[in-house]
Amino acid sequence: MTSRSDGHSAAATEPATTDAAGGHAGVPALSWLHDAVLYQIYPQSFADSDGDGIGDFAGITARLDHLAWLGVNAVWLNPCFASPFRDAGYDISDYFTVAPRYGTNDDLAALVDAARRRGIRVLLDLVPGHTSHRHPWFRASADDPSDGRYVWAPEDADVPAGYVPSPGRRGGFYLPNFFESQPALNFGFARTDPAEPWRQPVDAEGPRANRQALRDVMDHWLRLGVSGFRVDMAASLVKDDPGHAETTRLWTGLRGWLEAAHPQAALLAEWGDPAVSVPAGFHADFFLQFGGETDGLPMRSLWGTGQGTEHAHWAALDCFFDAEGRGSPRPFTEAWRAAAGKIGEAGHTALPTSNHDYSRLACGPRTPEQLPAAFAFQLTWPSLPAIYYGDEIGMRYVPGLPDHEGSALGPGYNRSGSRTPMQWDSSPGAGFSTAPEDRFYLPLDPGPDRPDVASQRADETSLLHLVRRLIALRTSTPALGPAGAVEVLHEGYPFVYRRGGSHLVVVNPARRASTAPVRPPGQERARPLEADGVTLTADGVAADGFGYGVFVL
Repeated sequence: MTSRSDGHSAAATEPATTDAAGGHAGVPALSWLHDAVLYQIYPQSFADSDGDGIGDFAGITARLDHLAWLGVNAVWLNPCFASPFRDAGYDISDYFTVAPRYGTNDDLAALVDAARRRGIRVLLDLVPGHTSHRHPWFRASADDPSDGRYVWAPEDADVPAGYVPSPGRRGGFYLPNFFESQPALNFGFARTDPAEPWRQPVDAEGPRANRQALRDVMDHWLRLGVSGFRVDMAASLVKDDPGHAETTRLWTGLRGWLEAAHPQAALLAEWGDPAVSVPAGFHADFFLQFGGETDGLPMRSLWGTGQGTEHAHWAALDCFFDAEGRGSPRPFTEAWRAAAGKIGEAGHTALPTSNHDYSRLACGPRTPEQLPAAFAFQLTWPSLPAIYYGDEIGMRYVPGLPDHEGSALGPGYNRSGSRTPMQWDSSPGAGFSTAPEDRFYLPLDPGPDRPDVASQRADETSLLHLVRRLIALRTSTPALGPAGAVEVLHEGYPFVYRRGGSHLVVVNPARRASTAPVRPPGQERARPLEADGVTLTADGVAADGFGYGVFVL
């Protein structure tokens, strides 16, 4: 499909008749998402095809066989649009053209087509709340006092903190969403105030134009063949919005349009509150790490180590996947139950291993022997699993790396360590250029303990093979998927739960051995499907340190 850079594309005129991975018309909407195993690719760092030190679409295409072999069936790409890369691509200068560093629009279309042939759907990262300060929309708005596409306060106003002086002829100040180079698109304010005339209502001309632009952007890429979007900062569009009421109306309206125009397309939220975001119109939302001392607790209570990208007030949190056994699964299970009760069958919660903003599973004190139990849990819990690239081989968060493209957000929060190149083999660079002038993402020198894909593919006892077997077990066993019931039998060390009434899962993330006095019906005839260090006894369940097991009852 030819790129459009004028801010417009043809409007959708009819619903799709086939789903985006070659399915047949008449399939219930998003039945494919029900069985999805997501995989997040940070395109800068995944695979470099031309030796310039930056990953690209051709590199991803060349590595699709790895993903197909692993068993993932949906891939989410971090932003790949034209950008000055002040924030790693989350500052977009053209929503209709991909960044030249990754290739062309045709290269992306070829990637989507090659993935489809392997049964893998591709989702893009949609950044609806702000653009780059270099976007033509912003440049025009900075010179035109009548343009309401962004949030502008006049020069003589008592401007709230955080507003930035205008670079254009209109003067005054604009509101950024994150960095100063990311001016917030104007979707209106839920509460207006005569003393602050820049607080436009949600139905003003600028907010209406931006809502239409969202449809145009989504329609453009869905017609190219992508299967949906992960939506950045999905809760942030309407400002001063108590209870997200107006933001909910915005997304509900977009979801209605999407159902008619592209009924097989998925919307995944970066909201961090599935109980709110799924009723607002999203098909799924991630449990996330961000927020204060209580926000983001579900994910941090599982994986947090107090190191890497974790703020100081999180460091005292004892996570469940802690070698000393100081945590509990209860903060996560309580949050999951509350969200699942609100969502019902309308959508899904999604649980990532980590992401581009958060420390990898292998971070700080966590050792490789602790990772199998983590994957045994993540791939047998009813949430949609999302694997961050490299976690399947146990890539480590790397501390102390320099800031790159906005990755460092102050002391103790450097995201560079989660964005290092995918370790395809043990050679220096592992497929990325080693020339100093090309080092956008510094390749790590090989070491005796550094995991890589090639060595783990050759070792059937490796973490990579275990993750592959667990994915295959999940996708072939409905009881282990989102629809299978979950019954917690022992909420401690070991964590024991039954799925679908037919399968027993035992996970012991601690170094010490532990037991649980549980005997569900059929345990005496249970057969292990994937187990290491777990024994079902006449008295219950016994788990060695870092043991895990999945049994059919």
